[in-house]
Amino acid sequence: MRVPLSWLREYVDLPATETGRDVQAKLVSAGLEVETVERLGHDLKGPLVVGQVRAIEELEGFKKPIRFCHVDVGDANGTGELQEIVCGARNFQVGDKVVVVLPGAVLPGDFAIAARKTYGKVSHGMICSADELGMGDDKTHGIIVLPPQYEVGTDAIELLELVDEVLDIAVTPDRGYCLSMRGIARETATAYGLALRDPALLDVPAPNAHGHAVSIADPMGCDRFTARTVTGLDPEAQSPIWMRRRLQKAGMRPVSLTVDITNYVMLEIGQPLHAYDRSQVRGAVGVRRAEAGETLTTLDGAKRVLDPEDLVITDERGPIGLAGVMGGAETEIADLSADAESGQALGTTEVLVEAAHFDPLAIARASRRHKLSSEASRRFERGVDPLATSAAAQRTVDLLVLLAGGTAEPGVTEVIAPSAPRTLTMPADHPDRVAGMAYGRETVVRRLQQVGCDVYGNSAAWNASAGGGGREAGGQDELLVTVPSWRPDLVDPNDLAEEVIRLEGYENLPSTLPKPPAGRGLTERQRLHRRVGRALAGAGYVEALTYPFLDPKVFDDLGLEAGDPARRVVRLVNPLSDEEPALRTTLLPGLLGALRRNDGRGSHDLALFESGLVFLPRENSTRSVRLPVDHRPAEEQLASLDEALPVQPRHLAVVLAGARERAGWWGEGRPADWADAVEAARTAAAEAGAELVVRQGVYGPWHPGRCAELLAFVDGAERVVGHAGELHPRVLKALGLPARTSAMELDLDALERAGAGPVQAPRISTYPVATQDVALVVPAGVPAAEVESALREGAGELLESLRLFDVYTGDQVDGGSKSLAYALRFRAPDRTLTAEEVTAARDLAVARTAERFGAVLRGA
Repeated sequence: MRVPLSWLREYVDLPATETGRDVQAKLVSAGLEVETVERLGHDLKGPLVVGQVRAIEELEGFKKPIRFCHVDVGDANGTGELQEIVCGARNFQVGDKVVVVLPGAVLPGDFAIAARKTYGKVSHGMICSADELGMGDDKTHGIIVLPPQYEVGTDAIELLELVDEVLDIAVTPDRGYCLSMRGIARETATAYGLALRDPALLDVPAPNAHGHAVSIADPMGCDRFTARTVTGLDPEAQSPIWMRRRLQKAGMRPVSLTVDITNYVMLEIGQPLHAYDRSQVRGAVGVRRAEAGETLTTLDGAKRVLDPEDLVITDERGPIGLAGVMGGAETEIADLSADAESGQALGTTEVLVEAAHFDPLAIARASRRHKLSSEASRRFERGVDPLATSAAAQRTVDLLVLLAGGTAEPGVTEVIAPSAPRTLTMPADHPDRVAGMAYGRETVVRRLQQVGCDVYGNSAAWNASAGGGGREAGGQDELLVTVPSWRPDLVDPNDLAEEVIRLEGYENLPSTLPKPPAGRGLTERQRLHRRVGRALAGAGYVEALTYPFLDPKVFDDLGLEAGDPARRVVRLVNPLSDEEPALRTTLLPGLLGALRRNDGRGSHDLALFESGLVFLPRENSTRSVRLPVDHRPAEEQLASLDEALPVQPRHLAVVLAGARERAGWWGEGRPADWADAVEAARTAAAEAGAELVVRQGVYGPWHPGRCAELLAFVDGAERVVGHAGELHPRVLKALGLPARTSAMELDLDALERAGAGPVQAPRISTYPVATQDVALVVPAGVPAAEVESALREGAGELLESLRLFDVYTGDQVDGGSKSLAYALRFRAPDRTLTAEEVTAARDLAVARTAERFGAVLRGA
């Protein structure tokens, strides 16, 4: 919400010396987020005056049309003579009033004005556009043409209100009343302890039977509807400068007088309005839910298929507006035009004004459903004062009569569903207990009254308070608080306590550092997550944090089978984006998206990892109960909540593309491949103290010939904990990924359970190592990991480590076979091994591979 300080002063008598920064400090102390204070025109220097164009000479011989203008600026130039100005704009003519900046002036952006020769003429100044004066782009791309009533030589800086300060306030969803000057003025008045001139306090005529007919079929969706009619409008009437400037400063573009008035009243009072061209409305106006298959063309020109949950405004033809969001094109206020034959001005001359209160949830869902956010929907979904409809309609009618020469019809329609104000009961000392400091009853009552609440208490309690006791004998002193209509967010005593605390100042709350009990720290699970993260970072990976949402369509891109468990997702009722309405069951979509974005921005050598939760729906999910907030829930309630939540294991994933090792003076680099993805899994398993078994596998997005199945012994049984390898070319094409992208994902929680507890530091032997190399010829289909497992099993405890350093499939081995060369390291913790012991251990290892796979020593 952009708040011009000059406009704010109309409702609160701020001290003349108060600046925007001073008001910002006060509002921030009261709990509002004032992000910036924009100083308009602080670098503007005159003379800037109203001028009248007396003559125009068209200059020829240039690439674009140029005009040499003679402009009357009165005595502003010191001579009274016409000012000669070169101008390229075409949207004005002789006799028009324009804004002229004279030599010696400085425009926004430190643009100094001086006489200069251009296009063969000397230009003594400049005829200004709105953008050049810092007023914003008015979409005309031309200079400002003023109404004819302004005198030549008038100071345009004051006329156009170019010098001002604008507070930019970030309004949180629970403070919808602050999306209006009325709401901000109330907060400002409270912060300064000053009186408020409420713009909604107007004399409003009583409803009668002579107004436009209105019927409401859904009183839950629309509990209040006010309709007023104004006729005899002048279609040529324009918005006055003061109104246009206030709209511009508030961030809205002036459109036409009628539309500008409805926007102005919305900004002033906070009640969204809509004006219909009454000549285009057929019969009574209604409010109902849309019917299946109905369509509506909205003011933005889009034809929308309505949902049965949409709340619509109708006439006898059907929908004419999407309630609380946007009006329809059929009843739009007509633009000014001229009759082709008579030249008479044509446009809307009679208007039906709508001021209604709609269900916030219905408006919010309709806005998201149609991907159509408007100033009206933004306010309705945050909560609008239902009692302001008649005042807003009256203010609109008054302005239409005043500025457009209209006549207000005596008929006043007001349809109201029965309702009662919200009343809360709160102990008088509840804010004290919440804040941890004593405010006292008098302060609590005063602050709640400043918010707009009516506060009552029984006479005994009031007498006790006056006597200093603060409590009624035999019972607790309680306050009966009636919440104001413009504060739908106050629904609980804690909300009332928050109001007291924020108005008293959050900065005045006592601060106490927490004292954690000794002997506690990170859990073993947390330590594992950090160890894995550090290990991968040390291996050259960069951590990425992605959103936990996905589009279920991505499973098709990943090549998952129709019955794959990962396709069962938890769908969100109110997603941040309709394009990602479900919680993730795998980390890969988000991580691959991050890789794609970085690759598209020029970073081609990538190694990313993420550790995060995935969300797996339960087979028989239940609806959770609403837990109490004033005391600890019972164990049964907590258990029922846990049963309603999806299973949330922590996964680990890595993705790689480009070069894993870059080339340089040190030698050639190498590209990332499937083996790097497998090695990342081994790194995580080592940190968990788990033994990872790697086998060839086939699953979803991975290339069938370059996919590794990752297994571990979890709870005494071998199970698949993840997959790693190179992604399938079809997946790369569908997701727009670089060629040969590799990935790994595993269940980190399962890997933790597969571990042998805390990782033990290795014992370092002081005795020398003995190395032996063996080259084994095995069938080509035997995985190297299984050969490695057999070597370890056969070599026994003396084997310290082994490493595959060569794979050969050339002419020197039989067809259908391959040669695997391993380096074996033997060491004993208590002695130096003899050659005989090393040879025996090696032979046992080779024998085990021969027994299991028919392996033979190469060259034997």
